Amino acid sequence: MRKIRVKELDRDSFDVYGSYQYMINPGTEKIGEEPIEFFRDMVQLNLGSVSSASISVCRVQKRPFVINMVEYHDGSSEGILPLDGDIIIHVAPATPPDKIPLDRFEAFRVPAGTFVALRAGVWHHAPYALGSDAVNVLIVLPERAYALDCAALKIPEKEQIEIET
Repeated sequence: MRKIRVKELDRDSFDVYGSYQYMINPGTEKIGEEPIEFFRDMVQLNLGSVSSASISVCRVQKRPFVINMVEYHDGSSEGILPLDGDIIIHVAPATPPDKIPLDRFEAFRVPAGTFVALRAGVWHHAPYALGSDAVNVLIVLPERAYALDCAALKIPEKEQIEIET
């Protein structure tokens, strides 16, 4: 089984997959002063041609760090925000759908409170709980994207990838 190591998020290595921003006390451009500060336009999420976003929660429990399933969304980005613990996400660049780019997967640690916006077409799947028995992860997608714009594929056992922490 091929192995990949978890990386820390940094702008240069993550740019091909999307963007991210730590959302708690961010220290970015803001409007207003204490007691009300509005940190504006921190991350952009392309919802494609739909007019509404849907906010969901994916509760991930501890499981082996093995990439055995992948998915992508052609028509929109996906937002991921771990609420109460750190997670690991696995990603590979968008490619034509006929071949999963198994040799291009990378894994990143996403600290709690960090919003990740994946680009449309980026290969990914449910995150992994890191250091907690379970983590609640806020997911932002166009309404019903999981049913209307989601190609999910199982990776054959001999081609699965282990994530090393």
